[in-house]
Amino acid sequence: MAATGESQPAKHQEVGHKSLLQSDALYQYILETSVYPREPEAMKELREVTAKHPWNLMTTSADEGQFLNLLLKLINAKNTMEIGVYTGYSLLSTALALPEDGKILALDINRDNYEIGLPIIEKAGVAHKIDFREGPALPLLDEMVDDVKFHGSFDFIFVDADKDNYLNYHKRLIDLVKIGGVIGYDNTLWNGSLVAPPDAPLRKYVRYYRDFVLELNKALAVDPRVEICQLPVGDGITLCRRIS
Repeated sequence: MAATGESQPAKHQEVGHKSLLQSDALYQYILETSVYPREPEAMKELREVTAKHPWNLMTTSADEGQFLNLLLKLINAKNTMEIGVYTGYSLLSTALALPEDGKILALDINRDNYEIGLPIIEKAGVAHKIDFREGPALPLLDEMVDDVKFHGSFDFIFVDADKDNYLNYHKRLIDLVKIGGVIGYDNTLWNGSLVAPPDAPLRKYVRYYRDFVLELNKALAVDPRVEICQLPVGDGITLCRRIS
């Protein structure tokens, strides 16, 4: 606790603020200088609509959306998958990055949230790229793994869903992404809780999922089938490039 009269850092005002930067002012600088001026109008509109939703903390941050959009263009992605859609901010970022004939298989257990963003996605002219499926992802992934035509068929896969199933997803997605393709796992620094002491006062959901994120990070670090890079963008994103 700071002494009386001592100035304290201002809390960040942006919904979806997940940056691990120690300075909120520096994060605001990044947003105002490099992110918001380049943010497509449709993404801005969806971000502002999502900010009014009671679960807005689930949204992808604007800087991460920009990062994903550029990454997809750099790797020339065309066929992608997203597990965990929410209102569709990262989905829209992906759809805008893909070529006109690009495709996204979008999986989420809640279609109602997706439909919040769908009118904006349609107005942006990219809804035809999205194949939305409502329901748990694992049964569909099992079907795809059993069908060899799906093996190595995805250029990029983004996972931002139930953290307790991340390893289960990885076991299946490694067969579905092509060699040279990329899987991105979101929230792999998990609110900075991974290095918190055992008695740290963490929110219940943060404490519950922390061990699953730790387990994923350990597994990815030694998986010989992928090259990895863990980045402090948003709440942490680990990129896995399949090499075998």
